[in-house]
Amino acid sequence: MLLRMKEVLVIDIGGTNVKVASSSQLVPLKIPSGPTMTAKMMVEQVKLATKGWKYDCVSIGYPGPVSHDRPLAEPHNLAPGWIDYPYEKSIGKPLRFINDAAMQALGGYRGGKMLFLGVGTGLGSAMIFEGVVIPLELAHLPYRKGKTYEDYVGKEGLDLLGKKRWRKSVLDVIARLKAALICDYIVLGGGNAKLMKYLPPHVVVGENSNAISGGIRLWQSPDERKLLLAVPKESAPIARKAVRRRPAAKRKK
Repeated sequence: MLLRMKEVLVIDIGGTNVKVASSSQLVPLKIPSGPTMTAKMMVEQVKLATKGWKYDCVSIGYPGPVSHDRPLAEPHNLAPGWIDYPYEKSIGKPLRFINDAAMQALGGYRGGKMLFLGVGTGLGSAMIFEGVVIPLELAHLPYRKGKTYEDYVGKEGLDLLGKKRWRKSVLDVIARLKAALICDYIVLGGGNAKLMKYLPPHVVVGENSNAISGGIRLWQSPDERKLLLAVPKESAPIARKAVRRRPAAKRKK
């Protein structure tokens, strides 16, 4: 007898949009967020947008540190009031919190030691080592000239530096973090990853759907996750073919 899989509602909270999808509604709805959005507003708008949807449980990707299915700190790009909000009582379903970068990382993981970097409004980061998710908080570590990694490779850095200099900063941050964390490969995600032109061979651009896949995977058993990781690499939706490798330099005659 086959057991019915849980129907999971996935909420991916970002500084620009909240994306909402489910196991049977894989194309996410977008709800504008920004510095005035509170936790109460988010829950109310998600419930309104998903009226009529059937789901058993909820995964929430949160832009900040998480522990025991609760936020540990207020988000940098949203309004305050997220730490003590009664999420499960308000939503009315069992829920699990995970750092938003860790949720994307879980959706794109295909084995080994993987570092995920999300370049969007800010900088998200997570590592997965042999299937174990390790949330990281690298965004606000000091980088250059009294500024942080996020100051250079987040949206503010893109607006200030322009695309060309921003791309150089992203590549420099990738090189530094790969050397420091000794990972096998890096998945680059977030809304601005598509702006990259050339990437080293060990870096791939993650699919937009990885956050949704990670939220669904959060409720799967370890055995079910092993089955997913057994998918052949050529069919695994981990990289986007559109990102080019830097062409080899021409030899001078």
